[in-house]
Amino acid sequence: MSQGTKQFILYCLLALSLFSSAASAEGIKIQSAELERVDSDWLLNATFKIDLTPGLEDAVQKGVVLFFQAEFDLTRSRWYWFDEKATLAQRQTRLSYQPLTQQYRIASEGFSFSAKTIFEALQAVGSIGGWRVIDNNQIDPSKSYTAALRMTLDLSKLPKPFQVNALNNRDWNVSSDWLRFPFSSNGPNLIKK
Repeated sequence: MSQGTKQFILYCLLALSLFSSAASAEGIKIQSAELERVDSDWLLNATFKIDLTPGLEDAVQKGVVLFFQAEFDLTRSRWYWFDEKATLAQRQTRLSYQPLTQQYRIASEGFSFSAKTIFEALQAVGSIGGWRVIDNNQIDPSKSYTAALRMTLDLSKLPKPFQVNALNNRDWNVSSDWLRFPFSSNGPNLIKK
């Protein structure tokens, strides 16, 4: 192999690694999750870091409303059958841009918030506090469970033309990985990434 070919391959690999590291910076990542017991309920506090692709940021600026869905489930493993789903909770947060006031609007379950920058808006979308996910009557204290948490961009809520685009474009499929951790009704349930 000639010296020029080796340099060309080296440059291609370098460019590819830079591209992949930039692409991996975009998306949703779970930073922390905590389940705390309050009376007979378990409340979830979680923080997600959300980085939108330039295409998604542009779409929001042009009036496309984004819906982010947080999902929490609690399962118990069974050796003789499928896992038992003790609870499943979903929460939707809406992100929109208001061009007249030049502010971002965040709305979720009766809570609404305005932000001046996309960074502040995404921080608000990614902050979950006091979300009731488990009723103590749904679980057996003598059994062990696995809790799972994730957040996704709900593509089904996009306008139809954008849904078609989202199916063909990886930049629109924004989702965190599932964070799975053991849950015990007797112990602390704090996860930090």
